[in-house]
Formats: sequence, C-alpha cells, structure tokens
Amino acid sequence: MRSLRSVVNKSPVPYVATRNSLLSMFRSDDKLDQMRAMGSVGTLFAIVNVTSEATSQVNWRLYQKQTDNRRRYEYDGQDARKEVLNHPALLVWNKPNPFMTRQEFVEATEQHRLLTGESWWLPTQGDIFNYPTELWYARPDRMEVNPDPFGDFLTGYSYRSPDGTKIPLTPDEVILNRIPSPIDPYRGWGPVQSILADLDATRLSAEWNRNFFRNSAMPGGIIKVDEGLTDGQYNRLQQQWGEQHRGVGNAHRVGILEAGMEWVDRSFSQRDMQFVELRKVSSEVIREAYHFPKPMLGAVDDVNRANAEAAEVVFARWLVKPALERMKQALNAEFLPLFGSLGNGVEFDYDNPVPDDRDADNRETEVKANAYATLVNAGADPELVSEYLCIPYLGTVPPILAPVPAEPALPAGAMPIGQRLNGHKVKEWV
Repeated sequence: MRSLRSVVNKSPVPYVATRNSLLSMFRSDDKLDQMRAMGSVGTLFAIVNVTSEATSQVNWRLYQKQTDNRRRYEYDGQDARKEVLNHPALLVWNKPNPFMTRQEFVEATEQHRLLTGESWWLPTQGDIFNYPTELWYARPDRMEVNPDPFGDFLTGYSYRSPDGTKIPLTPDEVILNRIPSPIDPYRGWGPVQSILADLDATRLSAEWNRNFFRNSAMPGGIIKVDEGLTDGQYNRLQQQWGEQHRGVGNAHRVGILEAGMEWVDRSFSQRDMQFVELRKVSSEVIREAYHFPKPMLGAVDDVNRANAEAAEVVFARWLVKPALERMKQALNAEFLPLFGSLGNGVEFDYDNPVPDDRDADNRETEVKANAYATLVNAGADPELVSEYLCIPYLGTVPPILAPVPAEPALPAGAMPIGQRLNGHKVKEWV
C-alpha cells in the first residue's frame, strides 16, 4: 500500500518521517508561552499592540479583476478597477461573526501572528449555498497539524478544546496565515522565538527589582549562630524576623539578636545591580527583532519631526504593509474560493497605509513634466505619453505662437515711420 501511495504522492519528497509520523501531532512549540510573553514585558506589549492596531484600522475593498492589460492605477493614484460593493464575501469580512467586528478580528489574529508566527482562521458554512457565513479565529497553541508523508502532504488539522477534546478539521475548514518556519514546513516561526532568553532576562530583572524594594530596598543577610537550632527555635526566629523587618514599612528597624547570633551582611557591588541597563539592552534587542522604529515607542530623547515622520513611513511600509499582504493572499487564495463561482473574477485589496510623501510627490511631478515635454517635443503622441507617465491627458493644446519682436526704440524727438506732419510725410528714421 505504501508503494502504491508513493506513486500518487503530490509532493516530490516526504516532509515528515514515514514511520511514526503521527508523533509530529504532539510536538509542543511553546506557543502559549510566546503569547503570555506579551503581558510580561512592556516593550513587547507596545510593539505588538501598536502594530496589530495599525493593521486592523486599514480599510479593505473588493474589486473586479482586470482581464485585459490595462494598468491597475490611473493618474493621481486612482484605482482603475471597478469596486464591488455588494458580495457575500465582503459581508463576512466586514462582520466576521456576531461577536466581533473586523477590526477586533484582525487585531486579535495579528497578535497571534506577531507572537507565534501563526494566525488561524476558521470559516463556517451555514446557508443553503454552503458559502461561508462566519469567520472565527483559533489560538495557535490549540491547533495541531496532521501531516501525510505519502499522499497529500497534509490530511487536515485538529483543534484541542480547553477540556482536552480533539476536533478534526479538514484542510478547507482552516486558513493558516503564517511566517514560514525554516525547519518546519507545517508551522510558523515568530520573532518571540528568537528573543525568549532576552524576554526572560527582562522579566526576571523586573521581578528582582520588585523583590528588592519589597525587602526594604536593602540587600539581604545571614544570621550566623554557633550551635544548631532546633526546629522550634528556627521557626520562631524566622517568623519573628519576618514580622519585624520584612517590607518597606519595616525598613531601618533595629534588630535584636539573642546570645551567640551574628548578622552577616550580604553586599552587592554597583556592577551587580545594573539591572536598569540590562532592561534597556533587552528592550533594544526586542525592538530590533521586530525591526520596529524607535520613535514609534514614544522615545523622544533623540527624535525630531523629520525622523519621526520618517519612522511613520518605515513602520507602515515595512511592518503594516507586509502584514496586509499576507492577509490579502489568504483572502484571495483561500477564502474567496470557498464561495464557488461567486469568488471568481473578484479580489480583495486594501487602502495603502503608507503616508503620503509630499516632497517625493513634488519631485515625481517635476520629473514627469520634464519627461512629457521632452517626449512630445521629440514627436511622440501626447495621449500615449500621458498614458505611459500616468498623468491626465488634457487633449490637444494649440501650439504657442512665437511672440512678435518689439520695434526698436526711436531716438528722442523722432517720428515713427510713416507718420505725417501737416499732410507731408516726414523723413523715415532708420
């Protein structure tokens, strides 16, 4: 049977082991820990929150596909495609399910993708035409992949409910939007996986500082005794010392030790206590993992208007736009085909989130104007030049006549040529 199935294998090589391949279903990628990291490190929360919010606020449209070779955009950035205002896919995308708006749905799935490298959509069919009527998301840590090493590359998915029940899902019941993993063709890989050690260092340094101030902002110490204590003596000493000296409210209280006991202070050097610097370094590492512009985090120490506006362009162009492109591919390649023939001939697209660059626009206008003048003066068709340069064609413009040269000025007191004086023609001045 295996040899027969290998003949119809839809992948040229197996991506999972041919033996015990079901073990891959139970691999743990620590997706839950990656999602929890958002609530433990402030820098990570800010990056994920700002990026997911910006992505969710972009407007989406549905267009008819162009079947000819017309350019996609007319002049001034106007889209040449015809917008579709009424379509069942557009209705579902604008209101994915009765409990979520599109903005909330997109924001939640973007949080999953930014933290784990995966976002999972579950479309549901419910009407008489078996078209999707709702769209839900699933937590990445609850989704499992069922690979097939012989035939179809993938047999389906499984969702593990909170009570442990596994719900099988077919491939057409799941839409996976992911950052491809370099080692696993079935799962995604997020930036958090590359900075887990730095996230732990940031979290632990914050906890160390908190416990330090809970302990009256003083380093701990050791009570040294000459002889061993009984269990009762040890418990009594520990309880009394904690009640009298633990906490900021009990700071600098005088401690009384019984005979034979000695207090040994534990001192820390300034180098050992540089946790503030550690947290700054960890924040830079987190920001670099997401290639997130520093001014977008609210830093104003070295920010002016010029680099702040540049940061907005970088943020929109290199973070928001790629996320929207992933969604557009998922919508057009996997979501629209679920609507059968209604999904043919239409495509989703988003409004460009990159802010306008007025200086660049002015430079582009100047370059196009110079190019238009050069080509037209060389004999090119003005209408074709306008179409090539994506600028409005204003029709045939009458040629500009050369100005008539002015007559030279006459000497003072001279009469113009042809002027008569008392009925006699005067001498003409040269």
